Amino acid sequence: MYTVGVRDHIMVAHSLKGEQFGPAQRLHGATYTVSVELEREELSPLGQVIETSVLRDTLRSVLAEIDYRNLDEHPAFEGKRSTPELIARHVHRELGRRLQVNAGTALTITLHESPLVWVRYRAPIRSGSMYPAELA
Repeated sequence: MYTVGVRDHIMVAHSLKGEQFGPAQRLHGATYTVSVELEREELSPLGQVIETSVLRDTLRSVLAEIDYRNLDEHPAFEGKRSTPELIARHVHRELGRRLQVNAGTALTITLHESPLVWVRYRAPIRSGSMYPAELA
């Protein structure tokens, strides 16, 4: 497998309802480093998994929609908790919709809460724009 990765970060506000979340039940801020990895078994005819600038720019466009936002008020998390796991899944789904890669390409999203704590969501891209045949 070939893997290409990029990284960015977001700052969000949110609260996590439920006694198990302790003080995180109150509105608080969080900063996450967001790492993305795209995997393909074979390279495109151009000899790439994906152009890194495309992956980086697409990630930034997805993150811009939640960066510096209160996720308690964001439509994607309406009626749901915005745990790091669910944020990672949200980024995966939005990125998968926008990337021009073949369905089934593996996409991994990792949210780093600190140097010691992270969450990861990995799944194949279920849909997305398909490469034109000459680039697949």
